[in-house]
Amino acid sequence: MVKNIPELFGCMVFNEEVMRQRLPEEVYRSLQKTISEGKEIDPSIANTVAEAMKNWALEKGATHYTHWFQPLTGVTAEKHEAFIEPVAGGKVVMEFSGKALIKGESDASSFPSGGLRATFEARGYTAWDPASYAFVKDGTLFIPTAFCSYGGEALDTKTPLLRSMDALSREGVRIMRLFGDTETKRITTTVGIEQEYFIIDKAMYEQRKDLIYTGRTLFGAPAPKGQELEDHYYGELKTRIHDYMADLDEALWRMGVPAKTKHSEGAPAQHELAPIYSTTNTAVDQNLLIMTYMKKIAEQHDLVCLLHEKPYQGVNGSGKHDNWSIGTDTGKNLLKPGKTPAENKQFLLILAAVIKAVDEYPDLLRLSVAHPGNDHRLGGNEAPPAIISMFIGDDLQEVVDSIVRGTAYHGAKRGKMNLGIPSVPVFSKDTTDRNRTSPFAFTGNKFEFRMPGSSQNVAMPNIVLNTAVAESFRQFADVLEKAENFDKALAKLIKDTFRKHSRVLFNGNGYSEEWQKEAASRGLPNLKTSVDAFKTFDAEKNVTLFATHGVMSEVEIHSRKEILFENYAKLINIEAQTMIEMATRDILPAVNAYVAELAGACAAKTAVIQSVDVSMETDLIETLSRLVGEAFTAVKALKAADAAASACATGEARACAFADNVIPAMTLLRAKVDEMETLTSSDYWPLPTYGDMMFRV
Repeated sequence: MVKNIPELFGCMVFNEEVMRQRLPEEVYRSLQKTISEGKEIDPSIANTVAEAMKNWALEKGATHYTHWFQPLTGVTAEKHEAFIEPVAGGKVVMEFSGKALIKGESDASSFPSGGLRATFEARGYTAWDPASYAFVKDGTLFIPTAFCSYGGEALDTKTPLLRSMDALSREGVRIMRLFGDTETKRITTTVGIEQEYFIIDKAMYEQRKDLIYTGRTLFGAPAPKGQELEDHYYGELKTRIHDYMADLDEALWRMGVPAKTKHSEGAPAQHELAPIYSTTNTAVDQNLLIMTYMKKIAEQHDLVCLLHEKPYQGVNGSGKHDNWSIGTDTGKNLLKPGKTPAENKQFLLILAAVIKAVDEYPDLLRLSVAHPGNDHRLGGNEAPPAIISMFIGDDLQEVVDSIVRGTAYHGAKRGKMNLGIPSVPVFSKDTTDRNRTSPFAFTGNKFEFRMPGSSQNVAMPNIVLNTAVAESFRQFADVLEKAENFDKALAKLIKDTFRKHSRVLFNGNGYSEEWQKEAASRGLPNLKTSVDAFKTFDAEKNVTLFATHGVMSEVEIHSRKEILFENYAKLINIEAQTMIEMATRDILPAVNAYVAELAGACAAKTAVIQSVDVSMETDLIETLSRLVGEAFTAVKALKAADAAASACATGEARACAFADNVIPAMTLLRAKVDEMETLTSSDYWPLPTYGDMMFRV
């Protein structure tokens, strides 16, 4: 049955259209002013909004409401409250007050706080974010909120994200005024988040403890066929995947998520979903919903969605590309170069601000995507390297170079693409190619930040981008507002900024060894591991940046740094413990059983004919017995390394020990087990193989 998609879209969302229909005009206007201009909400309208929201939710089948928030766990949290209130006669009525809408209370000591909250300091608050639409899911009204402690410290990702958006708007409006724009009231960042993921058959998933506990395969020999033929990328969708994607699209459209693009990705059983861009806080909320529904809908098809950055070693990893742009509330895209970018001074100043931000805060950008899973992904298979650089294309690079040199710019002409086939139309080419190895690439009217991992909440990358660019805007505005000759000061500022920060511009192959050496000679940092990146969080310049713009206090930064170290150590500890259990309880006994069968077969053969050739059996017995011994030794070494790392006194010391000692021990154990897999009969091997998991969906 063909569905009426425009009618279906957003039907479970308390969006602008619903507000217009259900709220009194003056209340609607007041709420829209709060949303569009970032103004403080008028408390007097809260009860009216709450009543309308409740009645609408009840019509959608809701019985409960929840303040939906993003604690520092990397996932979302929710506590459901029924609308019921008791009345005389043992009856109940359905109530929802403005107070309940605006403020909720949550336990603030049971979520990660990095030392901000002790166990006995339990009170925390959730506060409604009017700029993110409420929605009904599974019989509950979800109200997007911020989350803070009793002392007012942010314990979530949304609070600093909203603060960073306000900072960018505040400083960006100053820039717009300098160019004579008196209409713009707010600068907004928009984001389109491409989400990559793997799909596996549920029955196979349930046979893999490593996937269940950690989200990735800790053991697994390569399949005879991987992605080397590049035949999966954009390939035909298998029937189960097509049906899954169709149901996923419909579920997301109901929730107002503009799911637009879907396709097969580079590795077998890997796929991608991309929505149309939205305002940043809404886009982050929607991406969290996308991940929730990817898992939820997969279960309905006896599938499991894997969002880990590297579920399979040796094949393409999964990321989420953060397509970031800046615009005004009047509809202008400030990253649109126009037909003559060399003459577009406003665009050049915005471009200079972004280049300056990336060059001055590469450690924070690397930190924003630092995660144990992402360490497995960065640096290959279409994932950018850990070195932060920018690709702006040959045309814009020539603009920048001509400004720095003080020479005339000769613009690139848009060439024509003629395939020499009369029936195929001739069309205009873009003025520059794309660079998939660049961490931060300009793609026409936006930047594509390609480093975030597939499992991550992308609030932090956008917090860093917004705040760093806000700082560039602040410094630029301070200079230009005092200038006696604006045009002269503007030209000098653009030129000086390009000259000082062009070291971060690189249009070549980010995977090459030559770039590693060149980047080092340019002084660009190479923070190869998450632990390396975590250490930079509270550098003086970074604390100053966030404090200057009111995005995060020094206390909030220190707490987050502690949480990052603790989370890293806990995740690697879980992986190590899972490897130990799988090796000792499943894999080594299975291989020993196979060796025993080989020995029995060998003895049976020679009992009949003493001279029979049993070299296959004896070679396998010898090799597998050696590997079993070496694997058992590796298990003991991993146990010792894990225990020593866990005993370290501080979160940072534990994280360093896990990175430096436990991960190498895990790598050694894996090598032994993976070699055994290639020699053990499939009748005895206790786990689904890579070939099974990737090609039998």
